[in-house]
This record gives sequence, C-alpha cells and structure tokens, in this order.
Amino acid sequence: MSLTRQQWIGYSKPVLFLMLLSPALWLSYQAFFAPQLLGADPAKALLDQTGLWSIRIILLALAVTPLRILTKQNYLIQYRRMTGLFAFFYAVLHFLVYSVLLLELDVARISTEIVQRPYIVVGFIALLLYVPLAITSTKGWQRRLKRNWVKLHKLVYLIGILAVVHMTWLKKVGLYDTWPYALALIILLGIRIGHHYRQKQLKAVR
Repeated sequence: MSLTRQQWIGYSKPVLFLMLLSPALWLSYQAFFAPQLLGADPAKALLDQTGLWSIRIILLALAVTPLRILTKQNYLIQYRRMTGLFAFFYAVLHFLVYSVLLLELDVARISTEIVQRPYIVVGFIALLLYVPLAITSTKGWQRRLKRNWVKLHKLVYLIGILAVVHMTWLKKVGLYDTWPYALALIILLGIRIGHHYRQKQLKAVR
C-alpha cells in the first residue's frame, strides 16, 4: 500500500527529529560516560561540537526554502520549523557549555568576555536574535503576526551570516576551515534573493 504525502510526512518527521537530536545524545554520552573520547580538553571539544552542529543545522533550516523553490515541492516547508528550532537548541547548548563549563557561571567574567572578544559579541547577538524566532515559531504566533511574522523570520538569514562570521573569526585562520559553510550560505542566499527578484518582475509584468 502506497503512502499519501501527508502520511509520509507524518512518518518522516520523527525520523528527522531523532537524526537532529542524535549529535546531542552522542555528545551527552561522551560528556557523562566517556570523556576520554572528547580528547585532552572535553569542555573545549563540547564547545566546538555544539557550535558546529548549530551552524550545520541552521544551514539545513535555511536550505528548506531554496529546496522548495528548486523542486517546487511545497510540502518541504513543513520541515523548516523543526530544523530551525534544533539550530536554536544547539546554539543554546553552545552558550551553556561556554558559560557553565568554561567560565563556571562567573557573571563578571562572562560579561568581560562578551565585551572584549568581538567574535563572542557576534555569536551572542546571533543567539539573542534567535530568541524571538523560537518564541514565535508556532502557528498561533504566525496567525497573530500575519505578514509581520514573515518579516520577523527573515532574521534567520542574518543569524546565519553572523554564525558563519562568528565561527570564521573564532578560528583565526580566515575562511581556511570555514569556507564550506560560507559557500553554502552564499549559495542559499543567492537562490533566495534570485527567487525574490523573479517574483517582483512577474508582479511588475502583471
């Protein structure tokens, strides 16, 4: 018996959920039961990995709309909310690892780090911008905000840019290690901008 599209989406969402959660589960296992797998500095390894997964998943979230545009498969949009929230989840984990494990919740030290290290400022701004997006990600908020919801959630593109800048600045080697993420972001933004201008041209013709 073949599945309807809605049934297929219903089955695939839990699979996607587990796939997106699995890095956190693996990192948690290593942190609590096998810290030797994280190397000589487990806290630093956890910081790096949570940051990487946050950026990878935000790029995945940003890829949903371009994929929908290219394939003309509108049902793909139903995966955007989950991937976006998981990107926020890993960004929060990244910040918690930094503030709890590395800085031991020393508020004065955290404040100093945020002010004195530009790449941390960039990352912190990206996290703060993500908060209203996570809060308003529900259908209820979408109905309340209407067109403003779309405008607000376009911030995700700025967050993606800030995340890549944060990682590139942190690495201190320019784009040597981070160019695949920067390239992916440029391609996704290019598809989105190109589609936006094509839509404007079509409206102008009509």
